[in-house]
Amino acid sequence: MAIRLGFQIPNFSYGTGVEQLFPTVIAQAQEAESAGFDSVFLMDHFYQLPMLGEPDQPMLEAYTALGALATATERVQLGTLVTGNTYRNPTLLAKTITTLDVVSQGRAILGIGTGWFELEHDQLGFDFGTFTDRFNRLDEALQIILPMIKGERPTFAGTYYRATEAMANPRFREHIPLMIGGSGEKKTIPLAARHFDHLNVIAGFDELPRKLQVVREQCEKIGRDPATLETSQLITVLLDDSIKPDQIPAEMTQRMAAGSPDSVADQLKTKVIDAGIDSLIVNIPFYTPGVVKAAGDALRPLVGL
Repeated sequence: MAIRLGFQIPNFSYGTGVEQLFPTVIAQAQEAESAGFDSVFLMDHFYQLPMLGEPDQPMLEAYTALGALATATERVQLGTLVTGNTYRNPTLLAKTITTLDVVSQGRAILGIGTGWFELEHDQLGFDFGTFTDRFNRLDEALQIILPMIKGERPTFAGTYYRATEAMANPRFREHIPLMIGGSGEKKTIPLAARHFDHLNVIAGFDELPRKLQVVREQCEKIGRDPATLETSQLITVLLDDSIKPDQIPAEMTQRMAAGSPDSVADQLKTKVIDAGIDSLIVNIPFYTPGVVKAAGDALRPLVGL
């Protein structure tokens, strides 16, 4: 199943006690499912991100939470946007994602990227290194993960990882959808063209036409139909009739839409869909019951749902 309209949960700070934290997560996922979203994503972080709060604010481990959401939902695809490759050994990640696919009856998405949040790496003991180091790690990891989730048993010896006839059983499907996050024109987009089903473009609205042109060029370079590489953008949505688009904070104008549901839909049609992006993934900073449904009702027509 393709990704057309996704819902990402960006934080777990709800002003409740911890006993109500996960029930609130479940409520959002179930509301997204009933509102016609086709996928639900969590962040793969251990600390809250700087732009969203303080490091010690609540943050659930993504795959544990996704496994629980698999039992609380029936239809939505489930994944991370996106897994930091540096946090997990590739054989463990292959086992994790195939298990999630079994638990969810074939609804797992493997989202993956290089990792970027240096504070987490430093405090939790993960090697960070340069971007080149992290990209090379990801390239090696994929040479183990991709065969394993297909049912193959790869043997690999690289600079960062090794495996000997590694296997991941059981598996629910022959193919788990693969998503990569990023927009690097020299490394990430060519990697997406070679291996992935979906590219979540991490870029501002004004950059999208250029990034999509590079996507087309890189696909054509290797003989791939560009239409077979889905694209999306993650957008923060603030549904508030009192907010006008020109009141969005300057640092967020390239990745946020705010206002009434109809106004938000108009903004995203013009800035994202008309630019050529295939699908929308939205997060809503402040959850109140009904807000996810309102977003879904406004945005489904933009993506043909």
